[in-house]
Amino acid sequence: MSEASLRRRAVISKQTSQSEPPTISSTTESERPKPQPRPPTLSQRAISQTLASTANLANLLPTGTLLAFQLLVPTFTNNGSCDAATRSMTLLLLLLLALSCFLASFTDSVKSSDGQVYYGFATFKGMFLFDYPDSKESDLPDLSKYRIKFMDGVHAVLSVLVFGVVALRDKNVLNCFYPTPKHETEEVLNIAPVGVGLVCSLLFVVFPTRRHGIGYPVTAGK
Repeated sequence: MSEASLRRRAVISKQTSQSEPPTISSTTESERPKPQPRPPTLSQRAISQTLASTANLANLLPTGTLLAFQLLVPTFTNNGSCDAATRSMTLLLLLLLALSCFLASFTDSVKSSDGQVYYGFATFKGMFLFDYPDSKESDLPDLSKYRIKFMDGVHAVLSVLVFGVVALRDKNVLNCFYPTPKHETEEVLNIAPVGVGLVCSLLFVVFPTRRHGIGYPVTAGK
């Protein structure tokens, strides 16, 4: 191979290396300090705590009532865009669901000797069973101990209040009844449900219900 051809190849390789753009080190991008996320404001923390407390309060309600609320409210409120007709129907729905929470507090369940669970409604004399045949009445425990007590009324009122808290924290309900609330009204809607929910939670802990009615889980002891 001649010396001229070798010199020509060296010149071409040198020009090729000079024409390549300089590579920028990627370490400079990774070494840059990432911007720290802004801490949540006081209102954002209050909203997150409210949503968490609302989720916990929902466990105190009958599952059927809560499921009906979650399914029907978006339809009745038209996803928060209410007119006069849908607002009236939504109010009627909320009243019926609140009544369901109230009445469910007076329901209870008993277990017969064969292990079958039966549900009934507590009365001042005992409990009226819905689906139990009279011919097998001897298989049941004493129903007189399931009569209505003072704490049943307390739990019924607390259940209605808890349902009101859950309803007021729903965006569709708020947009339906308060589409453009004033500043004072917005403050009340943000603060009042938190206070009522906290008081109801404490009362449920201090005075737990002993009933396992319709919509509530049945424990092994029942």
